[in-house]
Amino acid sequence: MKKTLLALTLALLAVGAAPAAAQDVPSRETLYEDGPTNRLLMGGQWLFRLDPGNAGLGQNFQRQVDTAGWNATTIPNAWNAGDESPESMRGTIGWYRKDFKLPSAKSRFDYTLRFESVNYRSRVWINGKPIGTNRGAYIPFELRIPRSALNRSGTNRLVIRVENVRKPFDLPPSGFTRTSVPTGGWWNYGGMLREVYLRQIDRVDFNTVQVLPDLPCRTCAATMRFRVTVRNASNKAQKVRLTGRFGSQAVRFKRSSVGAGRFATYTASVRVGRPKLWSPKAPNLYSVRLDLRAGDDRVASYKLKSGIRSVKVIGGKLHLNGLPVNIRGVSIHEDDRKLGFAINNQIRESFVNEAKAVGATMLRSHYPLHPYTHELADRQGMLIWSEIPMYAIKTRFLKSEIVRKTGANELRENILANGNHPSVVTWSVGNELSSRPGPVQGDYLRRATRQAKALDPTRPVSYAVAGYPAAGCQTEYAPLDILGINEYFGWYPGPNGQIADRTVLSEYLDGVRSCYPNKAIMITEFGAEANRNGPVEEKGTFEYQQDFVNYHLGVYNTKPWLSGALYWTLKEFRVRPEWDGGNPRPQAPIHQKAVINYDGVRKPAFTDLQRNYLSTDQYPGDGAPPAPLPPARGRG
Repeated sequence: MKKTLLALTLALLAVGAAPAAAQDVPSRETLYEDGPTNRLLMGGQWLFRLDPGNAGLGQNFQRQVDTAGWNATTIPNAWNAGDESPESMRGTIGWYRKDFKLPSAKSRFDYTLRFESVNYRSRVWINGKPIGTNRGAYIPFELRIPRSALNRSGTNRLVIRVENVRKPFDLPPSGFTRTSVPTGGWWNYGGMLREVYLRQIDRVDFNTVQVLPDLPCRTCAATMRFRVTVRNASNKAQKVRLTGRFGSQAVRFKRSSVGAGRFATYTASVRVGRPKLWSPKAPNLYSVRLDLRAGDDRVASYKLKSGIRSVKVIGGKLHLNGLPVNIRGVSIHEDDRKLGFAINNQIRESFVNEAKAVGATMLRSHYPLHPYTHELADRQGMLIWSEIPMYAIKTRFLKSEIVRKTGANELRENILANGNHPSVVTWSVGNELSSRPGPVQGDYLRRATRQAKALDPTRPVSYAVAGYPAAGCQTEYAPLDILGINEYFGWYPGPNGQIADRTVLSEYLDGVRSCYPNKAIMITEFGAEANRNGPVEEKGTFEYQQDFVNYHLGVYNTKPWLSGALYWTLKEFRVRPEWDGGNPRPQAPIHQKAVINYDGVRKPAFTDLQRNYLSTDQYPGDGAPPAPLPPARGRG
């Protein structure tokens, strides 16, 4: 019965029963450069409304949105930005609508919709006809529009139903505290959180493009390996020719005939004799262009910027271009006080600029970042620890093979979406699953690592764990190349108080090294909440945070085998209602371990982090080393 009513509702929308919306033609503008050149931005006015059957929305949000009708909005959009109620975190259902005209009425063109990120479950209709569904966020997905669903000369109505009610087995999972307050890792923003494109296809189209460097040694010639999959979208076979350029060199592929509706994969390689290597100190980039022809007609092009560099773990240490590294970095969450997750490129630029200002050369997030952030990192020499949101899934849910497959598939999509960026140096398969993994988690780690290595043999595979001495050595981590340690010694007490004393941090790290002598070890999280002035001994003060930063970095500097450390986080973001983060005087739901507050003001610890980071020789041998690091100060 519900399905019948839903179909009827959408049918009514398709024939214009709802209020008229502004109609436009998607524009040639794009919010990032790399990718197919046939993307058309679905900008302008959209309409939004909450599902009429929803209940329990926060009062602030009720005042902002009239649930009885449609309201004008723009995309990206987080419908609960600014609503910090438990109901907002728990999730609901929203509807988006866009009326548009095709850029051409010619019958030879097909069309595909590209959604950069929708949270979390989505169903899509064109002119009342269902065209597909998706589950997941942070990674783009595409839906082909059937020819029969299109109005080539008139108005087309796009409708999307979005549900952000998450389950305990979703990525990231939902959950509840003992007082029934919803959790979920970070704030559960609902909506179309990144932009939408319409792609116009003329017979043959790019499906996936991989351009990966093979650099045997720092002074060696490089080989750029191309793997390109194309699809014939037409109803008859096409003689397809693929050509390309890497910098000034031609890339030659074999010609072939591709059957109607079929896929074909093309491979090629080019040798670069004296490559200009990409690194944080010298982010050299090469222009890449690919062109597709069907018969004599050029029907599609693909552009990107590529970098030549090698990333390897050698002797238990991470190496970039053959040199050991000692990286300093920060983690970020895409969040803004007014916009929520639906941030713009100006905010993304501010993240990268502030990261560089503090002296960081690596970014990490719990999910794949926006393509424009990757492009900024490529241009400005910022490394990226690229992670999927396989975060804190409880073992009883991980036992389901479908959950493990979902994680591996999300990793696959991340690699295919972001693997051409030289800034990405590792594929992280998850964060803070059980600290004492059994066979179920072991199966996932093997499955995900195998998936990553098959798709991209040029990068190491990583995983971040919660650091506890009682965890001991774990054989299930054997497939991994890099182990990230999230450590909060001296901040959280941990199980049975085992990390309450920060003076045992050094011994703990030595124990980790003994367990995993052949893996690169990085600190992937450390931090302390701060929102006020006060005594250095009092948790939650700026003074305590400064002392925490200096002490922990001082310990790291006594471990020459460490490959780096990343502070958690650069800027404040929303977590969940009743969040305290270990702070006796919290300001829920805001995570306040950051060194920049929610409004962009730097905290005193920013300067401490900056002083330490800028004085650390992060890339020894790759240019003149900086001044020596001052000795650590603070409490014993």
